[in-house]
Amino acid sequence: MGEVAAGEPVNCSVSGSFHEWLSGAGGSVAITTYQAGRVALLGFANGRVTPVLREFDRPMGMAISGGDLAIATRTEITLFANAPALAAHYPVGAPEGHDALYLPRVTYHTGDLKVHDLGFGNDQLWFVNTLFSCICAVSREFSFQPTWKPPFVTRIAPEDRCHLNGIAVDAAAPRFATALGASDLPEGWRAGKARGGVLLELESGEAVLTGLSMPHSPRYYQGKLWVLNSGTGELCEVDATARRCTPVVALPGFLRGLGFAGTFALVGMCQIRQSNMFGGLPIQKKFERLLCGVAVVDLRDGKHIATFEFTSGIHEIFDVRFLPGLSRPMIVAPNSPDARRGITSPAVAYWYGTDAE
Repeated sequence: MGEVAAGEPVNCSVSGSFHEWLSGAGGSVAITTYQAGRVALLGFANGRVTPVLREFDRPMGMAISGGDLAIATRTEITLFANAPALAAHYPVGAPEGHDALYLPRVTYHTGDLKVHDLGFGNDQLWFVNTLFSCICAVSREFSFQPTWKPPFVTRIAPEDRCHLNGIAVDAAAPRFATALGASDLPEGWRAGKARGGVLLELESGEAVLTGLSMPHSPRYYQGKLWVLNSGTGELCEVDATARRCTPVVALPGFLRGLGFAGTFALVGMCQIRQSNMFGGLPIQKKFERLLCGVAVVDLRDGKHIATFEFTSGIHEIFDVRFLPGLSRPMIVAPNSPDARRGITSPAVAYWYGTDAE
C-alpha cells in the first residue's frame, strides 16, 4: 500500500452543512487511514470542526464498546481505554483540555495478518484475518484463533485466497462477512474483483449476495443489515432472507468504512489508485472526480447531506466510527511518551513526573 508522499501536507475541508451536522450530532467521528498512517478524530469546539491526526503504523479496522476502542495496525491489535480524569489536563499545561483521552491498555501481537475489520461481541474481540482467509478471536497464546472460514476455502494458509475483509457483529458474535471473491486459489479473488464480491452468512456458510463489486464494511444497525458495494460507490440495505440488496445512495468515492449516528450513516470515501487492486471498477465511470473523506447520509431519505474531505495528503481511508457523547476526544499512540506518563487507577489519575493530576 502507498504512503503519504514525502512533504505532502495533510489538508481538509468541510461542507458548511458538516459543521451544522456535527454540532448537533452529540458526538465525534473517528477515521483510520492505512495509506497515510493516521488515526483522525473529528471533534467540535468553539463553533468549528476540530480535526486531530495521530500517527499509527497502518491503522485499519476499529471497534467500540462503551469506553473501549480497539484499533488494528500492521502487526498488532491494541485496546484503548478512555481516561476522562486525565483528558481535561491534556496536553499537560494546556488551558483547555479534552473530554476523552484514549490510552493504550492491552496489545495483541498478531504478526502481519493483514487484519481488516474488528468487532466486539459477547465480551470477545473478533477480527478478520485477511491473509489466512478466516475470522478469528484474539488470543493470549497464539497469533490468531480461527473461529470460521468460508466453506469454499479448503485450507487456512497465508495466501489471501478470497480477500475476506468485513464482519457484521450483532450483540453476540459475527453473523455476516464480506469477501472480494469466492476463490480457493492464492489471491484468486483478483481476477473477478469487479463483480465477484460476496456477502456470506456465517451460520449457513451460504452467500446471501453475489455479484458485488469489492464489498466492504457490513454492519448491523437498528435491526438492519447494511453493506458498502464499494466498487459501485453504493451504500446498500440488505434483506438477507430475500437475498436482496437495495442501494440507498451513490457517493463519489470507492467506499470503505461505515458508522452510524442516530438516523445518519457515516460513509468512508476513497480515491482510486490506478493499480491491479483498483483498476476497472464501475465507480470510475460514474463520477468525474472521486473524493476522499466522510459522507453523511440521511437514512430516512437517502440524501447525502454533508461531507468532510481530505483535499491533500490522505487519499484512502479504511474505517469510520461515531464516538457518541464526546465532543473533543484525543488518542495517544502506544509508542508515544505520553502513553508511558499517563497513570490511572480506579481512585486516582496522574501525569507521572508533573504536577497535573
